Amino acid sequence: MNISEPFIRRPIATALLMAALLVGGMIGYSLLPVAALPTVDFPTISVSATLPGASPEIMASSVAQPLERQFATLPGVNQITSSNVQGTTSITLQFDLSRNIDGAASDVQAAINQASGVLPKNLPNPPTYRKVNPADQPILILGLTSDVMTLHELDQYADLNLAQRISMLSGIGQVVIFGQQKYAPTIQVNPTALAARGLGIDDVATAVTNSTVELPLGTLQGQQQAYQIGANSQLVQPSALGQVIVAYRNGAPVRVNDIGRVVDGSDVPLQLDWINNHIGEMIGIWRQPGSNTLQLVQQVKAMLPQLQAGIPPSIELSIVSDRSLSISASFTDVQRTLGFTIVLVILVIFIFLRSFWATVIPSLTVPLSLIGTFAVLYIGGYSLDNLSLMALTLAVGLVVDDAIVMLENIFRYLEQGDDRLTAALKGAGEIGFTIVSITVSLIAVFIPILFMGGIIGRLFREFGVTVSVALILSAVIALTLTPTLAALVLTDPHAARRGRLYQWSERVWERVLHGYERTLRGALRFRLLLMMLNLALIAATFWMLMVIPKGFFPSEDTGMIFGFTQASPDTSFMGMADAQQRAAAIVLQDPDVLSFGSAIGGNGSSGLNTGRMFISLKPWNERKSSQTEIIQRLRPKLSQVPGITTFLQPVETIRMGGRLSRTQYQYTLQDTNMQELYEWAPKLEAPRGSASTRT
Repeated sequence: MNISEPFIRRPIATALLMAALLVGGMIGYSLLPVAALPTVDFPTISVSATLPGASPEIMASSVAQPLERQFATLPGVNQITSSNVQGTTSITLQFDLSRNIDGAASDVQAAINQASGVLPKNLPNPPTYRKVNPADQPILILGLTSDVMTLHELDQYADLNLAQRISMLSGIGQVVIFGQQKYAPTIQVNPTALAARGLGIDDVATAVTNSTVELPLGTLQGQQQAYQIGANSQLVQPSALGQVIVAYRNGAPVRVNDIGRVVDGSDVPLQLDWINNHIGEMIGIWRQPGSNTLQLVQQVKAMLPQLQAGIPPSIELSIVSDRSLSISASFTDVQRTLGFTIVLVILVIFIFLRSFWATVIPSLTVPLSLIGTFAVLYIGGYSLDNLSLMALTLAVGLVVDDAIVMLENIFRYLEQGDDRLTAALKGAGEIGFTIVSITVSLIAVFIPILFMGGIIGRLFREFGVTVSVALILSAVIALTLTPTLAALVLTDPHAARRGRLYQWSERVWERVLHGYERTLRGALRFRLLLMMLNLALIAATFWMLMVIPKGFFPSEDTGMIFGFTQASPDTSFMGMADAQQRAAAIVLQDPDVLSFGSAIGGNGSSGLNTGRMFISLKPWNERKSSQTEIIQRLRPKLSQVPGITTFLQPVETIRMGGRLSRTQYQYTLQDTNMQELYEWAPKLEAPRGSASTRT
């Protein structure tokens, strides 16, 4: 049975089939999302609850533990971690890879509802959840600064005009305003004046709360019309709050102004942000697990002109960090490598075949196989990323083999004197099943990758599918298009004119062949020595396998560095702000730093003595040092800042776990007794040989 005969005898139908493959692949390429790596995110959900004024111990026992008991019963939960600070509990749930993030979110909401009966009754709001991994870094950070507006005014535009509109985009997991300063007048009470009038701080809070409650006043109903009665009793101005009556003493009212003063303030005053050297606010944008980073950033950037038009010109909107830049740069670099590989393969074919049509026919297999693969990737729900493009780069050298084998067999019959059609029919008939067997044997190499489980299987499955699809398409093209073109355009080798270049290259290859023959004869005289050399190479290979450094994934220069700062627990907010600015000044002096964002307190903080840094580096072609070299350069300088410790780490594309660590390695100490943890944690952290360790 000749598989290729129907296609050889119907060249127009074969051409239409290849055109359909080409068009389908081009459409698939235009629709494929672009990412750094395949989707390997664990479905992760972050749950948060607040109880103002509660200590970390109370938050852990009364809020975190009841919620964790309910979450532990959810299907597919791999890991539950919680963090408790003053007045705030954060719980991170990491699910199995097989779980859908939306289904897991529904289960989490049901568990929160079941735990509501055992949670403290004075929680201001029920616990909330977000489909985001808190250990991930923002895909985009926007900065807002103004030289004429206060932070309260700036926050209104950041919240209403920017954050809420960005949150509506599909795939956005979380939008957080760092350094948010919502306007909230602050009452500073004089304890002496309170004691003199026999009042307590609770009396002031109750009086202010009762005076600012807005209640419906009813409706006036007439025979023809109805009128809704409304009155705004909300007090937001300091002057109005100062006139609130707290109590009566000796028949005279005691007002807020009599026992203190009202000033402009914020609901969370102990937080501050800097964009480079300017105080402002940052908007951090996170993606949902499984969402496409490059596509989301492009959507947000497309909105920026419209968002900029909706805020006053006095507000400067800038991009502090952008994860998509490194993804786009690496993607372009891999594309360039793929193109260079294709050109190199075609050049090698021409050098050895030394015939125009003999080079063109197998060379068509490369673009058609690769482009057709894009259509299958789109149907399979994959993306264009570094691994899929690397698979295509590897496949370039494999897909051309089938066409060359087919062409050589047809060429053999042409040299024997058959016409082009007869040679194509004979050659394709003999070699057809051989090409099928070659393709199947090559695909069998990648079958274990397709069935690997866990995070490794999810990461490399797309690699195996891409190579396998490209090999299948190359076999199809070799069995259809290659013999068809050979029957149409391949020339008789005896009738072809040989130029000087061909004759010169023929002499070169004859010398190479004779040289190889002499080398082979000499090697066969020392067979024992060659065997010993091969055994030595095998032993050296195993030795190198044992001693070579090992890791999960190579370190990648994403152009972003995350910094975590920490001071002693007794450091005041102003002291932390001063130390943070001194550390920021050192970072900004580095010549390879493009932009810089810094924050202390507020969202994402582990306390008032901690801070965060978002360092964006210049593009690769504009800086002299790598990401790792910049970190090593900054660490000794930052260690000299008194009163603060700075931890720097590169932002990686793949991040495992749901906890944000300060260093590359993190150890977890578990105990049912919290006091024992407080006792032994410093001992384990102390340097080896110190007095604390010897206890």
